[in-house]
Amino acid sequence: MSITPAEASIQARKICDLAPIVPVIFVHDVKHARPLAEALVAGGLPALEVTLRTDAALDVIREMAKVEGGVVGAGSLRNLDTVKAAIDAGATFGVSPGATDALLDAVEAEGLPTLPGAATSSEAMRLLERGYTMQKFFPAEAAGGANAVKSIGAPLPQISFCPTGGINPKNAGDYLKLSNVACCGGSWVAPNDLIEAGDWAGIEALAREASQLPR
Repeated sequence: MSITPAEASIQARKICDLAPIVPVIFVHDVKHARPLAEALVAGGLPALEVTLRTDAALDVIREMAKVEGGVVGAGSLRNLDTVKAAIDAGATFGVSPGATDALLDAVEAEGLPTLPGAATSSEAMRLLERGYTMQKFFPAEAAGGANAVKSIGAPLPQISFCPTGGINPKNAGDYLKLSNVACCGGSWVAPNDLIEAGDWAGIEALAREASQLPR
């Protein structure tokens, strides 16, 4: 079932509204997938972005999709093949670092609500012309940080962003206080050292702190 950019933006916004932070997840061993998802969801972060940057990513999505209360998506979407693979694995939304016509055609044809990436006002305007009012701002810190998001928002108030890239507990609030920011993506809530140690209580605590960030 296909999806229009307007419908995709509405559904993506609902996912962004679930919590102030969307965990950006890098998992190398599928055995960690389910307990990690359970810890993040228990801590109040139900929307989970599994990046397609590890060999285990698709299997991780399959396992996380089984966790009650979780909403699992695939990050680093690049083309039709990655879109189809993500859907087959159980992803219910997508995130991309940027946006090409081929990628947008693919997610629309396959019916996958997606946050397309933009880093400049021109890229944001091009996505808006196509109908995407909910976008990812990436790489957030490298592209100018919260000041850049605020500046782009002045002439383009129709767009809401999920800034990702370099977001941490110290600067997340700078983004979340902006009227054109719906949520932020961050990897600090699922650090590799805690994952490898199986410290699910520690990850749940990080998630709980992040879930309470004001916006």
